[in-house]
Amino acid sequence: MVGLNRDVVIVGAGAAGLTAANELKKAGFSVAVLEARDRVGGRLHTDVIDGAMLEIGGQWVSPDQDALIDTVADLGLETFSRYREGDSVYIGPDGVSRRFTGEMFPVSAATGRVIAEITNRLDAMVAEIDPDRAWAHQNAAEWDSISWDAWLRTQTDDDEAVRNLAFATGPAMLTKPTHSFSLLQSLLMAASAGAYSHLVDADFILDKRVVGGLQQVPLLLAERLGEDVFLEQPVRTLEYGDSGVTAIADGMTVRARFAILALPPNLYPRISFVPALPRLQHQMHQHLSMGFVIKVHAVYDRPFWREQGLSGTAFSPYELSHEAYDNTNHGDERGTLVGFVSDRLADDVFCISAEERKERILESLSHYYGPEAKNPIVYYESDWGAEEWTRGAYAVSFDLGGLHRYGADLREPVGPIHFACSDMAGAGYQHVDGAIRMGRLAASNIIEEARA
Repeated sequence: MVGLNRDVVIVGAGAAGLTAANELKKAGFSVAVLEARDRVGGRLHTDVIDGAMLEIGGQWVSPDQDALIDTVADLGLETFSRYREGDSVYIGPDGVSRRFTGEMFPVSAATGRVIAEITNRLDAMVAEIDPDRAWAHQNAAEWDSISWDAWLRTQTDDDEAVRNLAFATGPAMLTKPTHSFSLLQSLLMAASAGAYSHLVDADFILDKRVVGGLQQVPLLLAERLGEDVFLEQPVRTLEYGDSGVTAIADGMTVRARFAILALPPNLYPRISFVPALPRLQHQMHQHLSMGFVIKVHAVYDRPFWREQGLSGTAFSPYELSHEAYDNTNHGDERGTLVGFVSDRLADDVFCISAEERKERILESLSHYYGPEAKNPIVYYESDWGAEEWTRGAYAVSFDLGGLHRYGADLREPVGPIHFACSDMAGAGYQHVDGAIRMGRLAASNIIEEARA
């Protein structure tokens, strides 16, 4: 058993943990980063599957994500714009595929007016929300006691409008059924991106990608740390007290003044805390859970949809794959589509065989792009729900009432233990940008505390 002494031990080598480690090291602190996986990156993972480079985890960069944009530039990485020339596709309740341009789906004039009116209403509400203190809004208790779906249905009886409005924070972002989380949680999701209308604007929220894959961010951050990153070292026990912490992993022990837990809160129960965490944390963490989404990658010999004048952007709250995009890699002659299957629908397709699941998902994609979509040369499903050290996607969120009840306590340190991950970010919530922000915050808090 290897024994180390460091100023700070960081549990988790994702973007948050590696950012914190780099910030601390620059400030003169010694660090050790312990990662359970055999790779760095956490929910960022770029891999080659059957000869195709696929971004199995997070991948997009939006123009409001300053922390990520600055980090990408600092690491010397290049970005490229997502392909978006041509028409988008929408499928409504009648099952008919309709082409359109712009942000508004090709719904009836009456439904379009309802969507626009409620979007404006939501933007006004979001403008009052501080994403770092959503629970502090004067209406937080009220907004946290009604589900996202129920609130939308108090605004209109137009079911198609409700499904489309619910889409941005339900299937697309929180990846949970819209009856299972609150209006306040939905407003926080929107506030983290600056506006509700930003979330429904694919050209904003899914703006750019990093050439070579977004996992290069944690890979290059880890390179800067050198031998201070230790892989395949899941932390089993964390002892803490006034004198500091001791992290006990499978093959090593690290004694330090401080610890940063840089992993999603749903994984905290994998660690035995000595003494046990306070009652508040035990209760709070039981009100946080991961959503679930399958990210589907389909690679073709060429981007055939472009020949039809399609951008590759497609939406439908009535389809198995509720959204899909052109995900062709920079400089690649082949064409790649990425589609998403969320929450209960994702549960359902894992109850059938892999071959039938593939057939059903490709059938859904063919409703947007035509029969050629059924015959990719490479097909792969990112199943983050089966990942032992993640157990869902994209991030944890509170159940009904949880955000107002516990939000103010989510980042609060417990003695020498600090917390940092995208799941507890304000701006950049559940994105790499938020992970970087939280890593910086945890590091700065420790530096300030240590020098006080």
